[in-house]
Amino acid sequence: MTGSPVPVIDLGLWRAGDAATRSRIAARVDEALQEAGFLLITGHGVDPALPARIREEARSFFRLPAEVKQPYAVSVGGRGWLGPGAEANSYAEGAASPPDLKESWSCAAEEPTGNAAVDAEWFRPNVWPAQTPELEPYARQYLARMRALCDELLELLAEALVLPADRFTRHTGHPTWGFNLNWYPGTQTVGQPLPGQFRIGAHTDFGTVTVLDREPGAGGLQIHTDAGGWQDAPWDPAALTVNIGDLLARWTGDRWRAGRHRVLPPPAHAPAEELVSLVYFYECDAGTRVESLPAPIGRVAYEAVDSHRYLREKLDAITLA
Repeated sequence: MTGSPVPVIDLGLWRAGDAATRSRIAARVDEALQEAGFLLITGHGVDPALPARIREEARSFFRLPAEVKQPYAVSVGGRGWLGPGAEANSYAEGAASPPDLKESWSCAAEEPTGNAAVDAEWFRPNVWPAQTPELEPYARQYLARMRALCDELLELLAEALVLPADRFTRHTGHPTWGFNLNWYPGTQTVGQPLPGQFRIGAHTDFGTVTVLDREPGAGGLQIHTDAGGWQDAPWDPAALTVNIGDLLARWTGDRWRAGRHRVLPPPAHAPAEELVSLVYFYECDAGTRVESLPAPIGRVAYEAVDSHRYLREKLDAITLA
């Protein structure tokens, strides 16, 4: 990993380290998020058997006939099955493209806040497929770990900016989040890719931090940097991939860049390749005012935005059906 814009950050070392060790880690995090917006993290506390069980259940569902999955069909932002043609992530950047070559099972925050309008939009109950009853308990266990992990990451990121540890988590008392199980089947399912068609088109995520558990593949994740252009994302079997999203980039006044990425289409030399990714999108409390940190941290003074109006605009932008 020497020289990579995406370092491996050991959270165990961060937790137990002395002041000098933590300072070195914080400086490396700051550097990486300025360059690429991505990190690999170890010491995250996720039993590798758990995502493996989730993948097994997810594959069982996705391989069902379309007519069995159809009753669960939703649009982007819903709770259920996002079928073929549901979204094209490149539209978040204003770039038209064919639909993304994937299917997803999507769930999101559901514990009510007591605000009827907020709950109706952002905290609706999740649904789970009856055909794979083990998916829900495995997923809920994983989601509980992701929530705690993301708050820990936000504390690390605040300290990397030499800010109080709660600078961001003070806005995650009752946050929204989303979770996608993304299925990337081979060409026998999706057909030959059209020109400019990807498993997921180029985009940045919309929230604060995203945590990804992915499988390596020839048609896998690529990241973009100014220095290197598009390149295959590094992969470590012991690590989770973390990138920051638009809201956190705005919060830092573009000191940190939202991690731009895409997922390649099924490769011509391995057309049957099938991958499943677990993607957890962390956000903040509904209605949070996101205002750029001033210089010397911030470099661009963005107009303040309502976090969830911003999120809704982005979700609407990528929705095709």
